[in-house]
Amino acid sequence: MNSFLLILIVVFFILAIWFAWQYYDLKRSMNEYARLARISPESLPVDIKKIETLSSAISSLKTSLNLQLSTLNDENARLATVLEQMIDGVLIVDEHGLIQFANPAALKLFETSYALGHSVTEVVRNHQLVDAWRRCQQTREVQSESVELTGRRHFLQIVAIPDTHAGGSLLLVQDLTHVRRLETVRRDFISNVSHELRTPLASLKALTETLQSGALADPEAGPRFLGRISTEVDALTQMAQELLDLSRIESGQVELILSPIKPKELLTSALDRMKMQAERAGLKLSIKCDDDLPSIHADKSRLEQVLVNLIHNAVKFTKPGGEVILEAESVSGGAQFAVRDTGVGIPAESLSRIFERFYRVDRSRTGSGTGLGLSISKHIVEVHGGRIWAESEEGRGSTFYFVIPLLTT
Repeated sequence: MNSFLLILIVVFFILAIWFAWQYYDLKRSMNEYARLARISPESLPVDIKKIETLSSAISSLKTSLNLQLSTLNDENARLATVLEQMIDGVLIVDEHGLIQFANPAALKLFETSYALGHSVTEVVRNHQLVDAWRRCQQTREVQSESVELTGRRHFLQIVAIPDTHAGGSLLLVQDLTHVRRLETVRRDFISNVSHELRTPLASLKALTETLQSGALADPEAGPRFLGRISTEVDALTQMAQELLDLSRIESGQVELILSPIKPKELLTSALDRMKMQAERAGLKLSIKCDDDLPSIHADKSRLEQVLVNLIHNAVKFTKPGGEVILEAESVSGGAQFAVRDTGVGIPAESLSRIFERFYRVDRSRTGSGTGLGLSISKHIVEVHGGRIWAESEEGRGSTFYFVIPLLTT
């Protein structure tokens, strides 16, 4: 047994010496190859040249891979920028219903600060939109759904697109609130125009039929009916002109004739035009304005039109014995005009809508006029670079303000 162990030790010793020699010989050869490569590359053995060729190919491959990786990183950065700047929401949902990606627009539309790793049901929180995603997962076809979010007055549309590679879905979310509001305004506009046309046309038809029935020969009724026909035609003409004015202003087709104007001069001109109407209504019309206010840069006739519209409304909705005051004062960067009355006032819920086309406070619809004056006034002020608003307390009167920039030298 001892002799066998001794033999094993001798064998291991010999093998250790052999391996050590092989390592030393390999190291010596590598050092020699390195020395020859520095002195004369052409003198290298063929195998070393093959290694150099392989090394050069590997280096070229590395350079190519680095270039492709750089290009891929640039494309990813551009894609990330596009997704971050999009106004539409983007969600990537896996086959288990967990969100793997959400851009900032999606987080904003769903009013949440978290999404990654959460379920689509938890983030979207609307069963109709979630159902669209489920249908997409089940049918593997594009699905869409539009809903109004309860309590927010927001309209969202979701388009669910199946991911044919990963088994999940891509969800595109659009905010249609502005589009829906425009559709509502358009419907209201058509409805209001129809209403405003129907009333005078019905009156004209009735008057015409009465005249045709023999009233024209009546020396008293004939002229009276003809006078009413003339009044209705004037109302239609006024509405057509105001619609045309509004269309031109909104489309930017009106060219302002700008010149320096003193605020008090503008108020005086508007007062002169409306003085007789105010007197007939039993109202006091006055001006409160300093003579030395700086000039504004504006179209005199257009701003006078704004003031006349505001005064007309004040006179129309102020009871006899009331007062309408025209004011102007300097404010930061401009002149602030005001038409203040002691009339019936405007309900708080209507203040935000009074500058819409044809909008009228319900109990005031019997008053004359087209309902376009305030809308036209708003656009005239805005094309001057100003702003217009109203303050009112129901039963105690209203004040309409607008600001026009000062003349700069």
